[in-house]
Amino acid sequence: MTFGELALDSAEGAILAHSLKLAGGTVSKGTVLGAAHLLRLKEAGIESVIAARLESGDVTEDDAAGRIAARLVAPGLNLNKPFTGRANLVAGQPGIVVIDSDAVHAMNRVDEGITLATLPDMMRVNQGQLVATIKVIPYAVAAAQVDAAVEVLGGGAIRLAPFRPGRAQLILTRLPSFKESLLKKGRKVVEDRICGLGLELADIAVVEHRMEEIVAALDPEMDLILILGASATSDRADVAPAAVSAAGGVVRRFGMPVDPGNLLFLADLKGASVVGLPGCARSPALNGVDWVLERLAAGVPVDGNSIAAMGVGGLLKEMPGRPQPRHPKT
Repeated sequence: MTFGELALDSAEGAILAHSLKLAGGTVSKGTVLGAAHLLRLKEAGIESVIAARLESGDVTEDDAAGRIAARLVAPGLNLNKPFTGRANLVAGQPGIVVIDSDAVHAMNRVDEGITLATLPDMMRVNQGQLVATIKVIPYAVAAAQVDAAVEVLGGGAIRLAPFRPGRAQLILTRLPSFKESLLKKGRKVVEDRICGLGLELADIAVVEHRMEEIVAALDPEMDLILILGASATSDRADVAPAAVSAAGGVVRRFGMPVDPGNLLFLADLKGASVVGLPGCARSPALNGVDWVLERLAAGVPVDGNSIAAMGVGGLLKEMPGRPQPRHPKT
């Protein structure tokens, strides 16, 4: 593609780079200049234009964006019709987005005129939400560069893990000094979280904060078991994780590098995933609990290594968009 100033006599078939306002209306940028356009410009006293002209082997911006975006289409991801060099992928259903960062970085190194922007890896999306956008910056790019971009993306660079139906159990514990209002609040907030992920809260048990009572309440027939204790878990040997172990389960991880959410624990119990909820689970504000539950609801494996990797970006309490940021007392 060539780009620059063209005399009107040699501009037919070129693509106008900048809109021109005339007495009879505007000739918009991106217009392929025909004889009628050039006559209007000449009558307006314009002698030259800034324009682009395609060369052999070039692909127009919309065609290039569409070809690259088509490589990203996957189950649950829908492609919108390209416009002005942009092609958008949107979520066809709720879930979380799984991004191959290496593939995205490689594609963005192919040509400065071909760009791919995505949501962060493992971000929760709703149906119809924008997931990724391909933007071809110039009016055309070489076909060889489009082919290279498609090749480096490979398959599965972006996928949607949809939320899946399942049955969940919530176990709430109490102590003599524990307020009934906190039990009710915890139940309501957790139930809202679970239902928002498409899961059924099939059982709610309220027991004393004692290991043997939690053991008796645990139901391994559930897909997911949540334990919200009256007292925060402070060790692997504490009441709630010890109860899971006593029932034949295995604690996979205690603690996470996400604040709020540090005191979460993750376990398995005879095929059921068990999450020991930290006290921040009583708040509807975003916290580490959400990141773990979203992945479990979408069938994305969660283990100690994946939780350990949540530290970068895990300082949620200080995020400007999150209400009530923490400040040290002076």
